[in-house]
Amino acid sequence: MTTTITTPPPTAEAPPRQPGRSKAERETGRLAALLLSPTFIVLALVVMYPLLAAVWQSLFTAGGLDPETGFVSEGDVFVGLENYIDIFTGGPIAAQFWNAFWNTTFFTVVSVAIEVVIGVAMALVMHHAFRGRGLVRASILVPWAIPTAVAALLWRWIFQADGIANAILNRQILWTTEGFQAKMAVIIADTWKTAPFIGLLVLAGLQLIPKDMYEAARVDGASAVRQFWAITLPLVRPVLLVAVLFRILDVLRMFDLPFVLIGQGKDSVETVSMLAYDEASNLRYGPAAAYATLLFIYVALVAYAFVRLLGADLLGEVQEQRKINKPKRRRKEAAA
Repeated sequence: MTTTITTPPPTAEAPPRQPGRSKAERETGRLAALLLSPTFIVLALVVMYPLLAAVWQSLFTAGGLDPETGFVSEGDVFVGLENYIDIFTGGPIAAQFWNAFWNTTFFTVVSVAIEVVIGVAMALVMHHAFRGRGLVRASILVPWAIPTAVAALLWRWIFQADGIANAILNRQILWTTEGFQAKMAVIIADTWKTAPFIGLLVLAGLQLIPKDMYEAARVDGASAVRQFWAITLPLVRPVLLVAVLFRILDVLRMFDLPFVLIGQGKDSVETVSMLAYDEASNLRYGPAAAYATLLFIYVALVAYAFVRLLGADLLGEVQEQRKINKPKRRRKEAAA
């Protein structure tokens, strides 16, 4: 008796999945766009419209006597890019702009560098367990909570000729007059106010680091300095980059602290924001809008360069993780 073994006919293989988004992904994208549309509308009203209005206003100048024709123009006169040309090549106007530009850049580089060092040190101190740690953390918030104008008035009193600063140094330094000492006064006041901001953000990052990593490093014989450079700094780097980016954008727009602490019209501390305010207060809205537009471009370029140079690896990690998770999600959908 012979047995015949029949093999089932070969099943047709499923056609390869066409590349592209699935229906669920498309529906999720439409839902996300619908939920975000109110935010986009608000941003367009409060960001894009003022920006476009400033760019348009920068193409005009105040009317007056035209030296070429001898006629008096009422209202604003369209001059195209003349305001920008004057800013870069207009003799005294260009010199004033470049002075404000370098002051703004100097405050940004020096202040942020000092604040990062002090902020990280404050975070490391607050991260350790000791009696009264909660009180120390709460007191750190006090300088950050004080309005900038009030803090500037406080430091103006400290930097008076007969103030506390000169009494401690036992020297007579005119902090609020022209000179490098005025720059130092602004940097000291800004560091006192905003270093706690970086410290608190770094402290939040430190609390996310597992303690097992430090215990393993101590077992391997790593010193405290080695632990900081090999464990603490790399793991807290994403939070630190965000804090530094926020501070850079904030200092580039600095206005109220030097305006109240040192005063208006001081070349030593005049920033681009103060220059735009001075033009607007004199009813020269076209040049003021041109200064504001150039400052916006400068801030945008710095932010873009910062993200591209220092945050590219973070974006790469996110994209790589998405590439890894996408096939897994597709397999789950096919199995379902």
